[in-house]
Amino acid sequence: MVREQYTTTTPGTSLERPKNEYVYKIGIYGWRKRCLYLFVLLLLIILVVNFSLTIWILKVMWFSPTGMGHLRVTKEGLRLEGESEFLFPLYAKEIHSRVDSSLLLQSTHNVTVNARNSNGEVTGRLNVGPKMVEFHGQQFQINSKNGKPLFTVDENEVVIGTDKLRVTGPEGALFEHSVETPLVKAEAFKQLRLESPTRSLSMDAPRGINIKAQAGNIEALSQMDIKLHSSDGVLLLDAETVRLPKLPEGTRGGSGISQGLYEICVCPDGKLYLSVAGVGSTCQEYSRVCQ
Repeated sequence: MVREQYTTTTPGTSLERPKNEYVYKIGIYGWRKRCLYLFVLLLLIILVVNFSLTIWILKVMWFSPTGMGHLRVTKEGLRLEGESEFLFPLYAKEIHSRVDSSLLLQSTHNVTVNARNSNGEVTGRLNVGPKMVEFHGQQFQINSKNGKPLFTVDENEVVIGTDKLRVTGPEGALFEHSVETPLVKAEAFKQLRLESPTRSLSMDAPRGINIKAQAGNIEALSQMDIKLHSSDGVLLLDAETVRLPKLPEGTRGGSGISQGLYEICVCPDGKLYLSVAGVGSTCQEYSRVCQ
């Protein structure tokens, strides 16, 4: 501290003011002042560099009051225009494209869409891979634009809600189990073929089965037997001509004289055979085929 001395004098007298023995200079001088200026200059340089980097980042990332780049923040959510690449999983409640464009999801490996419950467990999964499309869930359903179910699959059954199911493959359709349908119909000018290569083919209906060929033939081919059985009704063959070209011809002890006319005979076990027609029935004479 600087101590000052005050001396009082009377008028007419003069005294010499004592000289200060100690004088202190207030402030920063020397190397301290130079270090302070250098530190302030360094802070200014850092401030300018940070400000420049901030401006550059804002310009490169296309930051704006409404969003960043092609990403816009709206009242309905986030709007993203153009192509975007996500390196990590994307969680969203709804994803849809613009009215005038389609939505494209693309990946170098696969595209997986998961649905989770409140506990975080996956309840449904759609996986689009390079070789197949997999769906894991309790039920898979495809609806029309009107909300009508077109195709429904679950653990118990497969339901096709369209008016017509069309199979265009050259080998047709292969079913390992039963098929329930009110109508099986071939395409126009095409043949309809029902075949079981190694097992039996069964058609059941509570009110009847109608087989109709409006412009062709109906053929039933079997390596073994073909059985037509009616439990309560009759077997009716309604046609102008009924032909049985490969019926065995009955024989008898002597040689008979055939004039090209035969009659159909029935063995006790139901077997049919031909016998040479005569004035009366000749079935008894040619019944040796029943033995």
